[in-house]
Amino acid sequence: MVERVLYGYFRSSAAYRVRIALNLKGLDYRYQAVNLLKGEQRSPEYLAINPQGLVPLLDDGGVKIAQSLAICEYLDEAYPDAPRLLPSAPAARARVRALALAIAADIHPLQNTRVGKYLQTEYGKDEEGKAAWIRHWIRTGFDALEQALAESPSRYAAGEQPTLADVCLLPQVFSARRFGLDLSAYPHIVRVADVLEQLPAFADAHPSRQPDAI
Repeated sequence: MVERVLYGYFRSSAAYRVRIALNLKGLDYRYQAVNLLKGEQRSPEYLAINPQGLVPLLDDGGVKIAQSLAICEYLDEAYPDAPRLLPSAPAARARVRALALAIAADIHPLQNTRVGKYLQTEYGKDEEGKAAWIRHWIRTGFDALEQALAESPSRYAAGEQPTLADVCLLPQVFSARRFGLDLSAYPHIVRVADVLEQLPAFADAHPSRQPDAI
């Protein structure tokens, strides 16, 4: 049997997305922890398989893929059984991608570990200073995302079944809560997140349920 390995870190939003996607697809995998706080992502061993030095990385029987959204789309195409993470209709597909990218491209990169370290070393930000920075950028992104969800309300972020948009949404809500952002201004985001948290595929992917959780 071909082994499937996910390299990740329990609190990484990007790795969290891939865990959800694998669970939704019903795909078994071995979890290989990469401790970002200890710098294991910069070790020669890890850089040999992922020169970007980031998590997640999926090794699907020798097919190595970095970047969470690329991994999720690969899973959707390589394992097309339901549920599909991306709709087949072009307009619906584009909406899901737009919502996912609003999180994965516009919010998340500004809050990741290496940005926080740079703020600390180059600008002398303490933990609260870093948290304030993160809250600002999540708030900016959530303001737009809340409006988008309000314009087309549905059970999930983009329809009546979970999609790639939801795969990105719940990890970002986890981060928002972790850094103390008041979510009372985002009722649509919170409503969808509350629904997602009840689904086993999402609940089992939660950071607190991972082998490397601190």
